[in-house]
Amino acid sequence: MDFELSDEHAALVQTVRKIAQEKVRPRAREIDETGEYPQDIFEVLRDAGLLGLCLPTELGGSAAGILGLTLAIEEVAKYSNTVALMLLLTRLPTGPVLIAGDESQKQKYLSGVADGSLRAAFGLSEPQAGSDVMGMRTKAELDPAGDGGWILNGVKCWMSGVAQADWYCIFAKTPPPNDLGEPVDVTSRAHNSITAFIVERSWEGVEVGSLDRKMGVRGVDTGELILNNVRVPAENVVGGVGGFRLAMLGLNSMRPIVAARGIGLAEGALMYATEYVKEREAFSKPVSSFQGIQWEIAKLATEIEAARLLTYRSAILADEGKFTKEWVPYLSMAKYYATELAVRASGMAVQLMGAAGYMKDHLTELFYRDARQLTIVEGTTQVQLGLIGRGVLDKDLWWD
Repeated sequence: MDFELSDEHAALVQTVRKIAQEKVRPRAREIDETGEYPQDIFEVLRDAGLLGLCLPTELGGSAAGILGLTLAIEEVAKYSNTVALMLLLTRLPTGPVLIAGDESQKQKYLSGVADGSLRAAFGLSEPQAGSDVMGMRTKAELDPAGDGGWILNGVKCWMSGVAQADWYCIFAKTPPPNDLGEPVDVTSRAHNSITAFIVERSWEGVEVGSLDRKMGVRGVDTGELILNNVRVPAENVVGGVGGFRLAMLGLNSMRPIVAARGIGLAEGALMYATEYVKEREAFSKPVSSFQGIQWEIAKLATEIEAARLLTYRSAILADEGKFTKEWVPYLSMAKYYATELAVRASGMAVQLMGAAGYMKDHLTELFYRDARQLTIVEGTTQVQLGLIGRGVLDKDLWWD
């Protein structure tokens, strides 16, 4: 059992830390206040080769794996969860294609993500289908032209990066795989009734709808994607018809990456507040000299290290292809613990700084707003707890 990073991963951390400190930290507040997409930061990430961390070298990536992306996201999330989300979007929509796509799909769509010429987004959620994935109503029917193509109709919502993306990984209800000529039953809850499609932004009938007014993580637009009789060629089906399992595998493998956003935010919030209480005086001595303050710092520091161990382990598991059902409890633990920690740490950072922490003069209120997103996206805290609990009941997680 080795707790040390490889030389390559350690060098990656140092590179991204320097970028985070020099390029991301000075822009964090401005990105939040303007809500404008930070194209300059995207170009920095591109030029540093950080957009293809999860992609193999034959597609222009660096093959640093999920662990590599986790480490990079942790570093930038210390200052901006918007930039962390930009990095996350190099894996969330590409994951299903990596897992089940064919070589032509990978070459056409993933190599562009690695070199920054293409951006992508992930379309699973709908107004009535968030945690309840099977509740989706977007449907795909065989094109009457008879060439194997599909016609998509529906609305996806809460899609991060929707306005910036060049292509989308979209999940839709489809007919039964053994009889594709049947009408689509959008009320079906059969797992073989969902299929993944690659949809290009430029196609007729693809429209970005309303954009959300978010509490935090501003700068990467989140909103609707409207699909109106969009024709998708047969070669853009990912992994064959009936791909609900593919959606779950994609999300399972993302757990450590989302957890990394939580760890980085918690680290950033605690470091910021710690520097403040060391300089701030009360009752003629530094606030940091009070035992009660030290205890709160100590508890958060311990939780950060615990979250780090859970997250790094889950990233290694995911890189080993261990994101099927029996490994879900370990992956969900990381996402649950690290994102809830981000909420606790950001809240305590505000408290440690008192009234100052509540003001926009300091980043603590930004950390606090951004943290709330993390316990919701890509499987809420409650969903993660359900998966962990089910893992214990099924003895996927057991101790003898």
